[in-house]
Amino acid sequence: MKIALVHDYLTQRGGAERVFELLCTRYPDADIFTSIYDPERTIDLSDRIVKTTFLQKIPRAAQYFRMLAPLYFPAFRTLDLQDYDLIISSSTSFAKAVRKKPQAYHICFCHNVTRFLWDTQTYLREYGDYRYFAPLIEYIFQLMRKVDLKYAQEPDLYIANSSIVAQRIQNIYRKESLVVNYPIDTKNFIFSKTKEDYYLASARMISYKRLDIIVEAFNWLGWHLLISGDGPEKERLQAKALPNIEFLGHVSDKTRKDLFAKAKSIIVAALEDYGLVPVEANASGTPVISYGAGGVLDTQIPGQTGVFFKKQTPDSLHTALLEGNSIAWDYEKIRNHAVNNFSEQAFFSKVEQILHGTCGMRSAFI
Repeated sequence: MKIALVHDYLTQRGGAERVFELLCTRYPDADIFTSIYDPERTIDLSDRIVKTTFLQKIPRAAQYFRMLAPLYFPAFRTLDLQDYDLIISSSTSFAKAVRKKPQAYHICFCHNVTRFLWDTQTYLREYGDYRYFAPLIEYIFQLMRKVDLKYAQEPDLYIANSSIVAQRIQNIYRKESLVVNYPIDTKNFIFSKTKEDYYLASARMISYKRLDIIVEAFNWLGWHLLISGDGPEKERLQAKALPNIEFLGHVSDKTRKDLFAKAKSIIVAALEDYGLVPVEANASGTPVISYGAGGVLDTQIPGQTGVFFKKQTPDSLHTALLEGNSIAWDYEKIRNHAVNNFSEQAFFSKVEQILHGTCGMRSAFI
């Protein structure tokens, strides 16, 4: 069986790219396709050949890849995948549009619906420079939404990373999907039963992460809070924080692992489509205090691995923090929850079952 692996663009290293990296590792003989490839900025594909589109030839395309949005669908339609029996796409937007021969099977690992088209206001808030072109952008996006709906029908099967993403796929694309929560490398995290006297928030300092809620709640409590990460919100958050809150900026992977392992709890206030941080916290044996919506509903067990707060307000978080502080956590049980449910082995075991059940693929994992 000849397999093609396709990703939107390989110009950064985020959660979607890490999942694609796992797929590339699992299928060492598969051919890799993307629109734009910058090996210096993205996942390590070693000496694998990456086949790209005409967008690769545009000067500084990898740097300004978002500006090329209207060109991606035409670019993916030009890819020649007629020789492949199985196409596995990894997409938040465009890769689902690839053509296939009639007897081939296309499975799309959908990290989200095309967010900038279907949640445009949030997108423009995060990328403030684009808001000045909002009228033109909205006109272009109206046209692109029709194309997105059309090409969303191309995959034979969608795999969503969370229940909330599966719901969006159904609501917008009118396509059913299977939910397979994405994995982490549990071996990369340090387990510790010994917790130190601090709480931790680890996130990019942008508005939707709602670090302002966390800062205000800890201002009231006076408990020791560490915040790792950088971003445009940093100065504003520092200005309102009291001395019990410490800003670490960007930290090394080693430091981050130590911080996760020894924190009393990891705090997450954002509405995430999936969210790797809660799973990473659990892999470290650390409970999570999180806003109870989105991906955490798939990954956390209230009272066993974490505590949910109902509203994105300091009051609601304050209540959850007090509740979490009163629980005698079983740190080994928290760690086992992550290993048993969100390891690479657990992930590919589910994927293998889907491949067997949907397209009769002979196991690539045996």
